[in-house]
Amino acid sequence: MNVSISGTSTPSEWFKSSYSNGSGGECVECSQTTDGTLIRDSKHPEGPVLAVQAKAWSAFIEGACSIRCAGTVAAP
Repeated sequence: MNVSISGTSTPSEWFKSSYSNGSGGECVECSQTTDGTLIRDSKHPEGPVLAVQAKAWSAFIEGACSIRCAGTVAAP
């Protein structure tokens, strides 16, 4: 399923995760828009795109940073 992107949500440049290593590992690409962030599989750039609203993306990043900064890892 592809996402229809409105004019205000046109993606800027896509960038890869800083954890991408180029050796075939799992990685994603993100693009920031005026409405939030778009996320896609870097191996399938024409595939589905996940659209995340700005507030939700900020909360996700803050949570991820707090876990990393605290030196803890969430249980699977």
